[in-house]
Amino acid sequence: MKTASQRRQEGQPSAGGRFLRISDVVATVGLSRATIYRMIASGDFPKQVRLTAQCSGWWQASVDEWTRAKLLAAQDAA
Repeated sequence: MKTASQRRQEGQPSAGGRFLRISDVVATVGLSRATIYRMIASGDFPKQVRLTAQCSGWWQASVDEWTRAKLLAAQDAA
């Protein structure tokens, strides 16, 4: 079994999840960067978390939860 340090060095997320950068979020949800920030401003998308003075990220579970909610809403509307 690998240690948490070894998983980080290999780029593997921890079992608790990971932070996604904006490029990861764009690829995951299929929306543009501008649309994501517009939705954050209107309260329709999870807010990013300040990681450092110049770096923000989204907790993966928050983005996954938002995606599942959108999918369920679309299925209910059909």
